[in-house]
Amino acid sequence: MSLNQIIKAVGFVVIACFGRVALADTIPYTDISKVNLGQSVYEQNCASCHGSKLEGQFNWQKRSADGYLPAPPHDETGHTWHHPDQMLFELTKYGLQKFAGADYKSNMPAYSGKLTDDEIWNVLAYIKSRWPDQIQRKHTEAFSK
Repeated sequence: MSLNQIIKAVGFVVIACFGRVALADTIPYTDISKVNLGQSVYEQNCASCHGSKLEGQFNWQKRSADGYLPAPPHDETGHTWHHPDQMLFELTKYGLQKFAGADYKSNMPAYSGKLTDDEIWNVLAYIKSRWPDQIQRKHTEAFSK
């Protein structure tokens, strides 16, 4: 193994180990203090596009003339609850391009460097806490480990 390969291997191990810091077992939507903190962060960073009531933007499933989709709702009418917790976290932290490719058109910024991991999890807690009980249960059951 060359020195270059060793350095790359060590780098992957370090990234893998430290990347786990961002992992959570589940969205902490039953922790009222985290939900309240998340509400404040949501109002400051997300509500301007996704709506103060998580309703999203009008016609959110239709691309604009320049190829962008409006912000989707995060309430039960949207698709947020169709995704695993970790994916929601990573979409928020790293942006949609991580999953859809660098050329994917999106107005949503990546929040890495803007929000802490805890702030992102708290925003997700706030969002999930607003879903009807039945949707919360479906989401939890679908993505429990």
